[in-house]
Amino acid sequence: MSTATETTYGMPRIGDVAPDFTATTTHGPLSFHKWKGDSWALLFSHPADFTPVCTTELCEFARRAAEFGAKKVKLIGLSIDSVHSHLAWRENIREKMGVSIDYPLIADLDMAVARRYGMIHPGEGSTVTVRAVFLIDPKNTIRALVYYPLNTGRNIDELMRLVDALQTADGNAVACPVNWKKGDKVIVPPPRTEQEVADRKVMKGIEMIDFYLSKKSL
Repeated sequence: MSTATETTYGMPRIGDVAPDFTATTTHGPLSFHKWKGDSWALLFSHPADFTPVCTTELCEFARRAAEFGAKKVKLIGLSIDSVHSHLAWRENIREKMGVSIDYPLIADLDMAVARRYGMIHPGEGSTVTVRAVFLIDPKNTIRALVYYPLNTGRNIDELMRLVDALQTADGNAVACPVNWKKGDKVIVPPPRTEQEVADRKVMKGIEMIDFYLSKKSL
């Protein structure tokens, strides 16, 4: 992978350095890259506090936080509400849902972070953030980004699968096929010479479907 460089345009892309920022959060003032350290991070935006779909999402992220943590992924949320609104909503969720939101929520009243990350989509709403997800690796490189509309909640299982796939691919120099789940076979890089093709045909543990598509178990 080429060395990532911080983007200068409106919407970050895969391979860009995740823009750094300093912001007020429910955990106090936070400098993003310093807070993140050498962990992965899942930065997600929600349209507004005290809204029904967003409440279900924050609760599910909180319920799954230990699973993300076991994969060395830090969670951090954002909306263009105040920190006081975040704190009140967090307390409401604890009282009504019995769920503690222990990851930080960024207060982005001036939309500075939201604009840097392309979270404001005027066609969907000019005064709220869409449901954006940025998966950022230990080198601060954006590895995946997903956008959802205001009326559709995210699938946390899919985000967990995405983390597993990227970490598996990185750690084993492989790729992950459609609908891949942890424990499934992975795709090995295609052979580059006729000799490599011949060698692969007799290689143990390799399922060679054709010269360009081979799978194996890890």
